[in-house]
Amino acid sequence: MTSFAPDSIVLNRKLPLWYQVSQSLRASILGRSPRDPLRLPTEEQLAGHYGVSVLTMRQALKELEDEGLITRHRRRGTFIEPHARRGTPVRLLGSVDAIVAQQSGMKAELLDHGPVPVPPELAEYFPRVPEVALYHRLRCDGKTGEPTNHARNYVRPELAERIDLDDLVRWPMTKVLRDVVGMDISRITDTVEARLADPETARLLEVPLLSPILHYTGITYDTDGRVLDVAVIHYRGDRFSFTVTLDAT
Repeated sequence: MTSFAPDSIVLNRKLPLWYQVSQSLRASILGRSPRDPLRLPTEEQLAGHYGVSVLTMRQALKELEDEGLITRHRRRGTFIEPHARRGTPVRLLGSVDAIVAQQSGMKAELLDHGPVPVPPELAEYFPRVPEVALYHRLRCDGKTGEPTNHARNYVRPELAERIDLDDLVRWPMTKVLRDVVGMDISRITDTVEARLADPETARLLEVPLLSPILHYTGITYDTDGRVLDVAVIHYRGDRFSFTVTLDAT
């Protein structure tokens, strides 16, 4: 039986290895094609793929099992759970792959795109840049079709020339910038705050006006400290929660 092939990852030794592996594998699982096999490689094969110990791999798999993304059967192997609920609680621990995992696994519809003036509230992130490329997407649960969030990405214009719109329907902007456009991402700063749904958000997410939502802003920087992308995302408050874990080492 053919096994599912996860993406590769460059590990950051400053973060727990099991966490990075679990987030990378999570993103691969949620971003898989329906034609991909459900069976995962063995623990030993996955450990070799990621360059970690079997013990570390086992801890990463337990994280995904606890989340309901995989099931493990003695002697039969480990399998992706095709009906696992997506768009549920997210754990962030400073990894770019965590951001990719957070945004993966949803059906995306491109609502609008094109050049726009830099919004005044984002001017500090794009100095001497009069215009950015805007991509507005609605994301829905891959199984139920229920709207879960809508996102606006404001991207530097020179990068927009290298972005394929089909990729944005399949993948998060972070993955497109890193793996398709080839940008070296050094860090992403996240801000999450509670807000009330405005008329547009209430309509898109199919929630009552003024119901609670999570307002997320993510600033993506390259290795020179330049802002590549500002993501502004509105999440349904009844579908998402954020857990941030700080590594004390």
